[in-house]
Amino acid sequence: MASRDPPEAWELPLSTPAREAGRVELGAGAAVLTGYAADRAAALLKLIEAIGAAAPIRRMMTPGGGRMSVAMTNCGAAGWVADQSGYRYTAEDPLASRPWPPMPEEFAMLAREAAREAGFAEFSPDACLINRYEPGARMSLHQDKDERDMDAPIVSVSLGLPALFLWGGPKRADRPRRIPLLHGDVVVWGGPSRLIFHGVHALPAGVHPLTGALRYNLTFRKAR
Repeated sequence: MASRDPPEAWELPLSTPAREAGRVELGAGAAVLTGYAADRAAALLKLIEAIGAAAPIRRMMTPGGGRMSVAMTNCGAAGWVADQSGYRYTAEDPLASRPWPPMPEEFAMLAREAAREAGFAEFSPDACLINRYEPGARMSLHQDKDERDMDAPIVSVSLGLPALFLWGGPKRADRPRRIPLLHGDVVVWGGPSRLIFHGVHALPAGVHPLTGALRYNLTFRKAR
């Protein structure tokens, strides 16, 4: 997932009234809830800062020996990690040999409410991946398949700089759509779309009023 590709230049406004409370359908069981978390963003970012103080955000090593371009940490009962032995969930932060910070109730409530809005009423996340994107960072096309519960959806919250979300198909070779994600947008996918390949295009440089030159992403999952 590491990349040194330069960011592609493109223009996207930080917010527009038409997107504040809309919905973009991506496919069966998948939608972008535009602006859904915008009014909670400042509180979410303060919680991210507190979690990062307890479990520092870091660029993890891939099984191939490279470093991911996206830096990350976790909170909740399980945390996703990558190293030379592979990708997996752990109960402890391997840097500190102690449990990941607990998931704040504000995080869990947002994830449950967004999932319910998208048609998944029983979602109860036990893992939250916190990703930090700097200009040039990207996430290559992949499936989220390290979780034991494939009936639960994925809930992904965008904060800070805008990004292009790559929404592909059931095969890696399927050509992805490029979906602009703005500050406060929430993407939910599950059911028939649970194993769709997806990713994030290289982040262009910019400055956001709340996050500066960064984009944060909260990804909620039922891992165990």
